[in-house]
Amino acid sequence: MSRKRLWIAVLMVVTLAALLAAQDEKNELGGGFGRTFISTQPIQGATFFDPNIRYGKGLDIEGTFAHRFLVTPVFAVAGELPVVYNFDEDVHPGSAGAGPGDYKSLFVAPSVRLNLFPTTAVSPWGSLGGGFARTSEANTLIYGGTNPGKSTFSGILQYGVGLDVKLTKRLVLRGEGRDFWAGEPDFPLAPTGKTRQHNYYVGVTVVWRF
Repeated sequence: MSRKRLWIAVLMVVTLAALLAAQDEKNELGGGFGRTFISTQPIQGATFFDPNIRYGKGLDIEGTFAHRFLVTPVFAVAGELPVVYNFDEDVHPGSAGAGPGDYKSLFVAPSVRLNLFPTTAVSPWGSLGGGFARTSEANTLIYGGTNPGKSTFSGILQYGVGLDVKLTKRLVLRGEGRDFWAGEPDFPLAPTGKTRQHNYYVGVTVVWRF
């Protein structure tokens, strides 16, 4: 190989390395777990003792993917896709038992995230977006009998805040809180008069940047 071709090959390798470096740590893949908190809601027109729908603290798993479009020492802008699955949300629909004992919910919310000081060890952030929710109810009422409620599908608004703590160059520990404002589950025997509810998710996620 001539010296000229050698230098061309070296230049190509250096250019390729520079391009790859420019993409370094622009993508994120994470997984974690947390809890969902839902406030107690009064049942409309109820006359029996304990006329309220009370929710447990559902156990959730979360998966997330993000791509950072802009990174500066002061801030970074990313498109993210948080997916949260609440696989056991306990429900106590008043003393009359006019609802299922539990349901499952899925939240998918493409969003925009803004990180402050993204190149430092600790970076606070905020997120805003929207997507959809899917709720699947148990087939029976809490005290027996067929549940007349149906599984639901609704649009959602997602907003949240969090803190990223860099453990290594690529590994990040994330604490976060999000609100998925979604349609209420279908409880025809225990109506609340509302159409939407806040689902407050608090969780911890391990993120890998690549």
